[in-house]
Amino acid sequence: MPKEITPDLHITSQTPLLPTIGSWELFLLDQGKSPYTVKAFLGDLQLLAKFLPPDKTVGTVTTKDLNNFLTWLQTGRGIPCSPKSLARRITSIKAFFRWLHKSGRIMVDPAEKVVQQSVISPLPTVLTRNEQEKVIQVAEKYRQAKKPDARSYTLLKLLLSTGIKKGECLAININHIDLQAPGGPILFVRYASPSNRYKERKIDLPAEWVESYQEYLIQYQPKDVVFPWSPRRLEYLLEDLGEEAGIDKHLSFDMCRWTSVLRDWQSDLEHEQIRQKLGISKIQWREISMKLRQLSAQQS
Repeated sequence: MPKEITPDLHITSQTPLLPTIGSWELFLLDQGKSPYTVKAFLGDLQLLAKFLPPDKTVGTVTTKDLNNFLTWLQTGRGIPCSPKSLARRITSIKAFFRWLHKSGRIMVDPAEKVVQQSVISPLPTVLTRNEQEKVIQVAEKYRQAKKPDARSYTLLKLLLSTGIKKGECLAININHIDLQAPGGPILFVRYASPSNRYKERKIDLPAEWVESYQEYLIQYQPKDVVFPWSPRRLEYLLEDLGEEAGIDKHLSFDMCRWTSVLRDWQSDLEHEQIRQKLGISKIQWREISMKLRQLSAQQS
């Protein structure tokens, strides 16, 4: 559990921004925030400190100051600021001044009325059913070749069947696949970090995949990790399948994931089951379900 907010006696409303930002860094680290998150937040606040006058104290920063800063980021800085970066910088500002206000260092939170800008990324690219069949046919050709190679088919069908992410795929250990489970073969999606344990789940595996997987095990004999190659090598495998199938799309892990979940969406699978299969939160599901609705409408 995070510790309660306790004021630093050296920080008051009359303290300039930069030393206050340093105190906030210590607070974030003490709360167990990721070093990457802390680095991003500090970078955003340091930009604000450079924009405002050097003698500006935290107690004199106004909502107008913050809105002017955000306008400058978008139109006056001369460096592109993507919607995603802008949204994160607003989050950083709000978190910083909320901390100052709640800890009693400032009487009014100037960031409270700054409008948070949510970012919805563009619709993902998916395979049509025809394109999916073409890619699978190419992978099957290698599987049935004179010198059989089931690797591409096993990788592709796993991604299209389960909808797992690239990092999850790379982390699959042989003991994460249970072919003798009472209810049928399953994949355990595991995470090493305790903070990601909520993403762990079981996903059913189709019989056709199990057959290719057994062929693959005989051919490659992996010792622990199922796919013991670099991420880039596996990405090349997918790209080569797409090119040989003649599809005008860059076949990737992400495309396979979205293709898989769209097929589930268009089937009779309950939406809550799809969310759990993806291992995402209910908040994340809101945006993803909206995109799935749009993608499904495009293909109808």
